Amino acid sequence: MNPRRLCLVSRIPGVAGPAGFQRRLADGLARRGIGVTYDLDDEPYDAALVIGGTRQLAGLWRARRRGVAVLQRLNGMNWIHRRRRTGLRHFLRAELNNLVLQFIRRWVATRIVYQSEFARAWWNRDHGPTPVPTSVVLNGVPLDLYTPSGPQAPPADRIRLLVVEANLDAGYDIGLTWALELARRLRIRSGREIELAVAGRVPETLRRRADEVATGPITWLGVLPPDSIPALDRSAHLLFASDVMPACPNAVVEALACGLPVVSFDTGALPELVTGDAGRIVPYGGDAWRLEPPNLESLTAAASEVIDGGERFRRAARARAEAGLNVEAMIDGYLSALGWEA
Repeated sequence: MNPRRLCLVSRIPGVAGPAGFQRRLADGLARRGIGVTYDLDDEPYDAALVIGGTRQLAGLWRARRRGVAVLQRLNGMNWIHRRRRTGLRHFLRAELNNLVLQFIRRWVATRIVYQSEFARAWWNRDHGPTPVPTSVVLNGVPLDLYTPSGPQAPPADRIRLLVVEANLDAGYDIGLTWALELARRLRIRSGREIELAVAGRVPETLRRRADEVATGPITWLGVLPPDSIPALDRSAHLLFASDVMPACPNAVVEALACGLPVVSFDTGALPELVTGDAGRIVPYGGDAWRLEPPNLESLTAAASEVIDGGERFRRAARARAEAGLNVEAMIDGYLSALGWEA
């Protein structure tokens, strides 16, 4: 009997993709004897998994016409460009990407996997439920690699507040503004040195503006290789999840697995991920969809509680990851959605 084979389809055709969901899924499937291809023309395969959207609509449609099951993995939609100025080119690209996601969801996919209950509710609210089956599978990470044990530890002479985002440009710089204000308030509240460490793509002009208004040190880490993230997470006291309406942020899942507590607002999927003493999620305090000013005082109080709680929160963060954010549980969820035995 031939082993099953899955075609992974993403925005950029013909590549295995960076470390992250796609690589973790492919590695996990290989461990279970399931073959993977990244080319819709590389037949045969038993099903196709579309990671968000793709430029390969014609090839995807042909696969569907041949009777191949098409599973679409969905997070959220592009929306912040409608609230903040991001430039005409970015606006048009964001709207086009939304249309592609909607088309696949409505006309091509035979099953949908949402990254969180929040993502499913958002799509159903804006575009109605689909006639095909749906499920929710949270992102997961290898718990033997993302672990509290290993090199690096939080500094003793200061509090390290960490922000990890793939991109803090194109409207999402508002999260950096909140991080700067959180660090400032924590300095006043605690009387301790607060270092803001920022990992991800940050334009030079944005860095300069942040350095000009900062009241304490900022460490700009840039875009880091994935294998450096566990040590980075272990080097901080807490992570501020700065994204607005995140569907299931990998940075949060990775931090929890490394025993790094998370603080943020109750937007997106964060209440689903950060539970118990794994951190603190506080009410936004206004209409987050309209990007009204958030309640930074509550956020500061929550961050102070986590810092003072120390090891209790770190243990709870790791326990949360062990309870439901393991990469093997994630793979089981996708195999179940495909109707394949996990």
